[in-house]
Amino acid sequence: MSEVKDNPIFAGLDRSTFEHRNDASYQAKFARGLNEEVVRKISAEKGEPEWMLEFRLKSLKTFFEMDMPKWGPDLSALNLEDITYYAKADAEANARSWDDVPQDIKDTFEKLGIPEAERKVLAGVGAQYESEVVYHSLKEEWEKQGVIFVDCDVALKEHEELFKEYFMKCVPYNDHKFAALHGAVWSGGTFLYVPKGVKLDKPLQAYFRMNAPGQGQFEHTLIIVEDEAQAHYIEGCSAPKYGSNALHAGCVEVYVGKGARMRYSSVENWSQDTYNLNTKRAIVDNDGVMEWIGGNLGSGVTMLYPCSILKGAGAHADHLGIAFANTGQIQDTGAKVIHAAPHTSCNVVMKSLSKGGGTSVYRGLLQVMPHAHDVTAQIECDALILDDYSRSDTIPDMKIMNNDVTIAHEATAGKLNEEDIFYLTSRGIEEEEAKAMIVNGFIEPIVKELPLEYAVELNRLIELEMEGSVG
Repeated sequence: MSEVKDNPIFAGLDRSTFEHRNDASYQAKFARGLNEEVVRKISAEKGEPEWMLEFRLKSLKTFFEMDMPKWGPDLSALNLEDITYYAKADAEANARSWDDVPQDIKDTFEKLGIPEAERKVLAGVGAQYESEVVYHSLKEEWEKQGVIFVDCDVALKEHEELFKEYFMKCVPYNDHKFAALHGAVWSGGTFLYVPKGVKLDKPLQAYFRMNAPGQGQFEHTLIIVEDEAQAHYIEGCSAPKYGSNALHAGCVEVYVGKGARMRYSSVENWSQDTYNLNTKRAIVDNDGVMEWIGGNLGSGVTMLYPCSILKGAGAHADHLGIAFANTGQIQDTGAKVIHAAPHTSCNVVMKSLSKGGGTSVYRGLLQVMPHAHDVTAQIECDALILDDYSRSDTIPDMKIMNNDVTIAHEATAGKLNEEDIFYLTSRGIEEEEAKAMIVNGFIEPIVKELPLEYAVELNRLIELEMEGSVG
């Protein structure tokens, strides 16, 4: 733990780091609620080509036609007419230097440790504030190798044909109601293209921040890793608490080429006001590897199930995740893996913590297509309930369409072991610290796979959630 305490990026991390808020008077310039006029204004403000406006309007029509999800958490308290779907602070987009970012916005990202992390360990950084990316950079050595790392608004302008080829093909706009909403109002996000054979040896990072009350954020992340290439992308998210609903409905699309490897790490720490209804999906070609590593906590309601479609022979997916549900929270998370080719494999490890009456849910799908022979899949979901009135559910769905497979599924749920606590306290460790040690051991298999800065953040956030109230 000395690395955690001594790390300058997250030293002294406390709740105020995420609850910090700036003046949001700029939001008054933008309408609440959603209609065709709002969508046309977004497209016009960005100077988009006609095909994108048509796509947005088609998505909007589909959004109004589709029903709200009738499974999972209750979304009836989410008033979609009270959300601001597009707003931008008084800042120029895509500054290349932190010095060019307005001071109050820069101070927010300084508190979150982003500039420091960029200087020390990252190959490039993007920072989004409300609906617009305010800062973006990529180190020159990677630009020279043909790597493209910009936000999606820039990609649409500067790499239109490449962008159009992949945009919302992995997650179609009519996939579900919030995919349709995203298609109508998406803004900002990340476009990452790694050419064939290029192996990024440092991660790239984007941080998404909501500041104003009742805000919606709909960033689009589009990642293309060509054959034999390699990349690691890190995503962080946060928002302050206001007492009015906010909505996050981002979309992540990842394309992993033959023999390529992609790791996607994220820690999502939205405020308890936020409905986090995010969609993440990857298509993996022959012998490609897709790794999803994530932590979810903070939001009032989360529905998030990263999906890997193993379409090429020999493709592999790893899904590792932690969810923490505290008072008044529902963390409905999990993983989906679709084996659509022979000799494919996956490993899913999900951990959940529930406290203070919170509800954590593992919701998973494993599908093996009829022609996908010689498939190996291992799924493990473990729940730790930290009191007598919280809840954890496991809802696996397995659709195995041939017999030439090896499938293992294991689920456990339990409470803190009194014998373990007694053993530690009998050796002079305070009871609360003993319980925290057990929790840290429970989540360690996931946390150790996160980049150091995010492992530190996640550990400290869980400590803060547990402080003075475990047991």
